[in-house]
Amino acid sequence: MKSIRLLTVFLISSSFLMTSCSYRNGGQDYAANGYSSQPRNYAERLPQTIASKSKLIVVDPTVHAWGAYSDGQLVKAGPATAGGNWCPDINRSCRTPSGQYRIQSLGSADCKSSIYPKPNGGAPMPYCMFFNGGRALHGSYEVVEANVSHGCVRMEVSDAEWVRHNFAQIGTRVVVKPY
Repeated sequence: MKSIRLLTVFLISSSFLMTSCSYRNGGQDYAANGYSSQPRNYAERLPQTIASKSKLIVVDPTVHAWGAYSDGQLVKAGPATAGGNWCPDINRSCRTPSGQYRIQSLGSADCKSSIYPKPNGGAPMPYCMFFNGGRALHGSYEVVEANVSHGCVRMEVSDAEWVRHNFAQIGTRVVVKPY
């Protein structure tokens, strides 16, 4: 009888975990399973070479990827989550503006948002690299195959650490491609 109760608790718990692995943003549901028809090798989603003789970080929201280029060659790439079409908590679009920017500041593993979540901020943004006012490239444990951030570009924490310590400098160019 005890084993039946334990099995029942296990099945109910498992069912809850399976149904809770999704989230809503702007009225859209996203599964946390990361399913995508895109290749998992993020380097395959981006050009291998570009016309640039300097260091450059490219973010492409249409393929949910970022790439670091040196002397025109892709040296590292990974998944990226850019800003969402709509953020209901602030009642406006959160899209990351497309354009060319430069890294303005470099943060540590302890970097936190001063704005989100509302009202007091405090969301972890490890290895933040601000490039457009309040928008930054930063590490996150919530990098998904959808654009759902408040305007920053989320990267895997290990990728953000690599970019912060091995690639980015104040003044490094960041290009955010159009959605």
